[in-house]
Amino acid sequence: MADGFAGLNLVGHSASFQAALRLIERIARCDATVLIQGETGTGKELAGRAIHYLGARRGAPFIAVNCGAIPEQLVESELFGHARGAFTDAREAREGVIAQAEGGTLFLDEVDSLGARSQVALLRFLQDREYRPVGGQAMRRADLRVIAATNADLAAMAGRREYRQDLLFRLDVLALRLPPLRERPGDAALLADLFVRRLSEQYRGAPRALDPGLRASLGDRPWPGNVRELENFIHRAFLLSDGPVIGAAEDGQDEASEVQSGGLPFHAAKAAAIEGFERRYLVDLLTRTRGNVSEAARLSGKERSRLGRLLKKHGLARDAFLGAEGA
Repeated sequence: MADGFAGLNLVGHSASFQAALRLIERIARCDATVLIQGETGTGKELAGRAIHYLGARRGAPFIAVNCGAIPEQLVESELFGHARGAFTDAREAREGVIAQAEGGTLFLDEVDSLGARSQVALLRFLQDREYRPVGGQAMRRADLRVIAATNADLAAMAGRREYRQDLLFRLDVLALRLPPLRERPGDAALLADLFVRRLSEQYRGAPRALDPGLRASLGDRPWPGNVRELENFIHRAFLLSDGPVIGAAEDGQDEASEVQSGGLPFHAAKAAAIEGFERRYLVDLLTRTRGNVSEAARLSGKERSRLGRLLKKHGLARDAFLGAEGA
């Protein structure tokens, strides 16, 4: 089954991560609601997809919804759909994500962000799997599996009356905790090697490898952003290095060495330092925005056209950064 998990982008040899993979296999065999808990970047959606694709519903849709990205007043419409004329902008009827996931799995990410009204609506649906589109007349019944995910402590939130305890009970039928990268000895280096291989294929270059010293140091870092942060770190180091070995000077942590003159006149050394800074800044910016140049221009405070000229100057194409933050 290890190869199957690798195909689902769940990779790791540590005992804590292997225990999580074994639990995923067991959870996939049944059809109950699942609550996946873990810090940002630990791969909660990947685990949800694994549960879906290893289970009996694999031939039906997997629909992922970020609850934190939906305005409170639109949550019910997003979940249940709406009838034509249900509200001002409802010019035509529209299916909700529950109908889209029929027969398959509905993945609710950041379920902790739901407001009080939305929590009641979700609770009512989970109790009997019945719902009515906003503005509709007839009740509908859904056949799907619900997987929820959060990086918050819902039990603590319920204790503070910030989250409905009865909703927590409905969500937490089966529980899965994904360990943070700092609790997975050896996995940071393993994942880094995997990312380097994928990047070499993505950029169609010669095979490259991490400097042994840099590779050994990865397990000593706290990685608050977990696998997603590690992937961005390796992506940035890969793009900023020139040779076959990605060393410590390219990881962005040893910039002081780049300020040395190297025997160059002052103006030439200054120009080289600025050139290096610009490239590092742009790579980081496009990685953060997943290649969205308009968003990158907004974050940098530059006009889009001027930013575009800088990207062209440094030979950076937005296509290379599409989806760069996926974990």
